[in-house]
Amino acid sequence: MKTDYHVHSCFSDGKHSPEEIILSAIDKKMQVLGFSDHSYTFFDEEVCKNMKEQSEYVKNIRTLSKKYSDKITVLCGIEQDYYSQKPTEDFDYIIGSVHYIKAQDNFFAVDDTPQKIIDAANKYFDGDLMSICEKYFELVGDLKEKTGADIIGHFDLISKFNQDDKLFDSTNPRYVSAWKKAADKLLKQNVLFEINTGAISRGYRTTPYPSQEMIKYIDKKGGKFILSSDSHDKETLMFNFDGLLKNPLISRINLVKKL
Repeated sequence: MKTDYHVHSCFSDGKHSPEEIILSAIDKKMQVLGFSDHSYTFFDEEVCKNMKEQSEYVKNIRTLSKKYSDKITVLCGIEQDYYSQKPTEDFDYIIGSVHYIKAQDNFFAVDDTPQKIIDAANKYFDGDLMSICEKYFELVGDLKEKTGADIIGHFDLISKFNQDDKLFDSTNPRYVSAWKKAADKLLKQNVLFEINTGAISRGYRTTPYPSQEMIKYIDKKGGKFILSSDSHDKETLMFNFDGLLKNPLISRINLVKKL
């Protein structure tokens, strides 16, 4: 099936309106399109200022869903950040994600720039990047309980700038222990793990989230996955899904095609 459930519109930090995205999805012969704009975070409105009133977002998506119901199934989801308030509206599904870490009453993003991660490590963690990674995965492990997530968004977003281990050693026992602990907790809570191509489409990585090692581990323990583009542009819907499905590992895992 041609489906994509992690899609951002101009209601958060996407480039296009929901209707423009729907028309692009129809042109791509998609069967299901799920909007999942960022939940409102009071400390960083840059990516979510139009989500302060979630009702407007929901109303818009529901109206368009009816308008194009004869051509495509359109769902209204949300990407719920760990530090956002609980959703005030009823959504078809929730993607739970960690984009920030709170340290000394301040929030810093883990997916902004590599230098900002280094600066945060120096300021709050005595220069220890592994401590940031451990804190990140501690929060990820709590996503189901904190957000009610149906899908875990970009499980290892902390590695966005770590292509070829440029930022930290992903084989470090502390790193491996941290992500395995988070995965083990989530595996008991009936969530889907997305295989997310967003960092590929935006030129940060050549491989999706989570890493191959993580996918193998989660799959071996019975975890289920769903493909996700994390699209912020109508042209990147279902980005590289065909390529992923040719990957021997991806082709054999427990892949959910439709929510």
